[in-house]
Amino acid sequence: MLIMLKLDAPREHIEKVKTKIISFGCTPHEIPGSLKLAIGVTGASSSLQIDDFISMDSVDDVVRVTKPYKLVSREMKSEDTIIKIGNQEIGGSNLTIIAGPCSVESRNQIFDIAGELKEMGIVFLRAGAFKPRSSPYAFQGLKEEGLEYLAEVKDKLGMKIVTEVKDTQTLPLILKTADILQIGARNMQNFSLLEEVGKINKPILLKRGLAATIEDLLMSAEYILSKGNYNVILCERGIRTFETHTRNTLDLNSVPVIKKHSHLPIFVDPSHGIGIWDKVQPMALAGVACGADGLIIEVHNHPESALSDGFQSLTPKNFKSLVEKIKQLAPIVDKKLDL
Repeated sequence: MLIMLKLDAPREHIEKVKTKIISFGCTPHEIPGSLKLAIGVTGASSSLQIDDFISMDSVDDVVRVTKPYKLVSREMKSEDTIIKIGNQEIGGSNLTIIAGPCSVESRNQIFDIAGELKEMGIVFLRAGAFKPRSSPYAFQGLKEEGLEYLAEVKDKLGMKIVTEVKDTQTLPLILKTADILQIGARNMQNFSLLEEVGKINKPILLKRGLAATIEDLLMSAEYILSKGNYNVILCERGIRTFETHTRNTLDLNSVPVIKKHSHLPIFVDPSHGIGIWDKVQPMALAGVACGADGLIIEVHNHPESALSDGFQSLTPKNFKSLVEKIKQLAPIVDKKLDL
């Protein structure tokens, strides 16, 4: 259920509506917009009747939300969600690029790559300190040491850090450094982790699972929003199909579909989506063309010796070439490149 109030509704009227929602055993969620203030209702809302609220002070309308995902749906919020991180905005007309290596491998490595990216105008640096890998024998990241290097990059270069959280145990450590918490494909349905990050006030980059449907992704986002964190960025990173020539199949269909059904921003990860470095550029451009709010791209100064995902990583030179093409494409699709 969605209860629409006048934008200038007094706080007293808003609190009365929320109190009544709680009295039915449901949870209210304030969703401010440019024209109306919406209060979304989650829980056993089928017991609530429109007549219970329509006559209350400052209430303009009451509607049922038909989708299984409530808070992430366009029915709940018609406007695009814009996430603010310092003076940066993600979503809306903005096109944001997140770039960096798959893993932090050493202090020199991360500073070298971060320095080159900063010179190109990149604000958001991605790099993993804790790495969940398919093989227990593969490089698992530098862990706490990696976080220390990322914190140093953040302090000395002023970049914002995007790094993966793989479990609830390491979440407090990562919170100290990360500006955006990434939840990887393998953890998209780790519901305990989703609930925990739902209790914090930092943006979450939620990647689509390897075999997840669009609805699966939106329902996972719903877990986070239902706990009070509305700052969620969705990410299409490819799904597993019968195709073997590429690492995954990048499902760019998902971008316009999600745009239709959800107000949350959505990024495209062409690096994981195709898994072949010289094919990343065309798929990145395709991601922009189909309406993505941002890209997340793996960049490494020595891909041939990278400890993880080197084959899909661009060199800084190749990445710079891609950025120049994105600058030309962005205005054509009514996007403003955030560089």
